[in-house]
Amino acid sequence: MTTDQAHCLILPYPVQGHINPMLQFSKRLQSKRIKITIAPTKSFLKNMKELPTSMSIEAISDGYDEGGRDQAGTFLAYATRFKEIGSDTLSQLIQKLANSGCPVNCIVYDPFLPWAVEVAKNFGLTSAAFFTQSCAVDNIYYHVHKGVIKLPPTQNDEEILIPGFSSPIEASDVPTFVINPEAERILEMLVNQFSNLDKVDWVLINSFYELEKEVIDWMSKIYPIKTIGPTIPSMYLDKRLHDDKEYGLSIFKPMTNECLNWLNHQPISSVVYVSFGSLAKLEAAQMEELACGLRNSNKNFLWVVRSTEEPKLPKNFIEELKLTSGNNKGLVVSWCPQLQVLEHESIGCFLTHCGWNSTLEAISLGVPMVAMPQWSDQPTNAKLVKDVWEIGVRAKQDEKGIVRREVIEECIKLVIEEDKGKVIRENAKKWKELARNVVDEGGSSDKNIEEFVSKLVKCKSHKK
Repeated sequence: MTTDQAHCLILPYPVQGHINPMLQFSKRLQSKRIKITIAPTKSFLKNMKELPTSMSIEAISDGYDEGGRDQAGTFLAYATRFKEIGSDTLSQLIQKLANSGCPVNCIVYDPFLPWAVEVAKNFGLTSAAFFTQSCAVDNIYYHVHKGVIKLPPTQNDEEILIPGFSSPIEASDVPTFVINPEAERILEMLVNQFSNLDKVDWVLINSFYELEKEVIDWMSKIYPIKTIGPTIPSMYLDKRLHDDKEYGLSIFKPMTNECLNWLNHQPISSVVYVSFGSLAKLEAAQMEELACGLRNSNKNFLWVVRSTEEPKLPKNFIEELKLTSGNNKGLVVSWCPQLQVLEHESIGCFLTHCGWNSTLEAISLGVPMVAMPQWSDQPTNAKLVKDVWEIGVRAKQDEKGIVRREVIEECIKLVIEEDKGKVIRENAKKWKELARNVVDEGGSSDKNIEEFVSKLVKCKSHKK
């Protein structure tokens, strides 16, 4: 590192879905000669199957180095100790980097950890909040923070008017939080993202302007917002970062060969790819409905079922799959290289929980979706997928909160076979084109990243 290089310390919240986008943003900064140090927690690093080799990694502590959130027992215990120990160990790290001739200029932090702003201020550093969810969802939490709306809504049929949204949304479209003490704590954390946001220098959003124009324009009046997404590996978008094909940080080992070999033997646009991400846990009853819906759709399917979730599959489901069709009808794997799968020509649609990373990946690769949101921001993302961007359908739950097999079957057929599905597929292609353009040279996200870099460099030279 040359001494005149600006240096960003990246502080992610320690779950896979939050680390991946920050890691990709870091690669973009690095390609523009910004020095990067990424600082996950010791407990997160312990579980890593692979680590990025191109940037320096340092660890801070959340106070539970052996088992992280699980070791803490409750979310409140975890958040309280993380704030105390995290602030201390982050301060020590900043001091250590300064002493070794690599002083930090800016902390890019996940707003789930708002205490990072105070640490940055103590050291006279600039700070950037990096929101890993959609701007629409951030806007909802902002209005909960301001006391304008309440979560969860009191009546199921209530329409909610949110400033920055062109039309009202229904109760089933807002982020879900069941009323129990744990969930209340999580909601508190989500709302607290805005507690000191007026003190930061930049607010970075993992989205792109064309995707959420209206709500971004509205939020920009309050905060210095810059969209810098979609943060997925460059080889699937503008291809300007050489060899950037993977996130490079993973807690699961993908079954790459099995997935791709199987997909290579399937007809074009024929396969339903099913994945609920790294965190969602389905009830056994829902797993059974999903299994039957997939089988009854008569479509070939690739289904990611994490090993901890596999016992919930119907009895003998995997064995029967192998017997009936020589494994050709369906393949169940514990983890897969999602981007390579979504890019594959045999994929016809993506049955997804609508986590924001998965949604952005599907948009970037032009894959139509069957949305089956589970919790948190997913219902809002599903609403956008179906009604705003019109790139998918939503599989609705019944009064018991379960999506039935008939609904799953119907949604799959609609997207892959019917005329309405054709319109959805055309829209998906259009958004794919836009996603590539925004990160390419001169695109809206590319310009925002350039502006962020030039201000960082300017701040650095002013301090000399």
